[in-house]
Amino acid sequence: MGKERVKNDIFWKVLLYIFKTTGHKFTGRKTTGRKNYARIIMAGILLFLSGCDNSSSEKDIYNPQFTNRPQLTLNQYTIGVHPLHNPKRLEEVFGPVADYLSRNIKGANFRIEASRDYAAYDKKLYAGRFEFALPNPYQTVNSLQHGYRVFGKMGDDHNFRGLILVRKDSGIEKVTDLKGKAVSFPAPTALAATMMPQYYLQENGLEVMKDIEIRYVGSQESSIMNVFLGNTSAGATWPPPWRLLSSERPELKAELVPIWITEALPNNGLVVRSDVPEELVNQVSNLIFKLDEDKEGRKILQAMELSRFEAATNNTYQPVVEFLEKFSKKVRPLK
Repeated sequence: MGKERVKNDIFWKVLLYIFKTTGHKFTGRKTTGRKNYARIIMAGILLFLSGCDNSSSEKDIYNPQFTNRPQLTLNQYTIGVHPLHNPKRLEEVFGPVADYLSRNIKGANFRIEASRDYAAYDKKLYAGRFEFALPNPYQTVNSLQHGYRVFGKMGDDHNFRGLILVRKDSGIEKVTDLKGKAVSFPAPTALAATMMPQYYLQENGLEVMKDIEIRYVGSQESSIMNVFLGNTSAGATWPPPWRLLSSERPELKAELVPIWITEALPNNGLVVRSDVPEELVNQVSNLIFKLDEDKEGRKILQAMELSRFEAATNNTYQPVVEFLEKFSKKVRPLK
């Protein structure tokens, strides 16, 4: 029934087309052109019957094309970057790395995945959502218990330290001047911009969990802007976002000052999920550790406020493990 219906449809469409092209209309009136109508109808029938010959039409329609070139299937790989910037800026800064890897590794396509906050990122990282990830050192250490291993890290460890900003007109000069005041931090699990500044304040005269009002505001930029706008008396961050934001908004540098700076720890880690092929890890390593050797790579690194990526192992983060133990005892317990 289905084939017959298709044939009928084709017949009437062809017939209608012929009438239109000859200028005739179905009027139902008697006319001297009755012979012409008969000829037209016969032509339509002949066309219809010729179209029923499957030996030629189906052959033309269903003619497969062959090629000696194999079809390339791209394997998708996600790089999860922790929220060291808001999602929009993070994509702008780290997106070029994914593009660079995709262009230079045959059969692989990489993309950056941002998260709305640290809690969302932690949940995805510990669930093994990412094939590759760039977590902060605290998250790096934790990821080792969730199927990841360290294969590299950001260089410039001297940059991985906390900054505590105040307004220049605040009158704050020593740590104890913050007693009873609000202080902004990005998130509880931000190492350089939260834990290290909190540890510094604890070591220099404050009972952090009692003496100040802690406000977790979600991002580095928000922590900085809260101080600038007077919502908090001080705010914590770390050098790259402070340099980047203050270069775009000179009024920040004019009115804020990093009054205290913490000691440094190993920078953010590069981790890979255990089921990712070693060959691919080596390809990624060879490319990302040499970004500083060509013009395009240096431009990518410049946007990150970074001079290079470098090789690393799980043992590279032993100083972080030791810091976290001290932090848990002196400031607040970590889950």
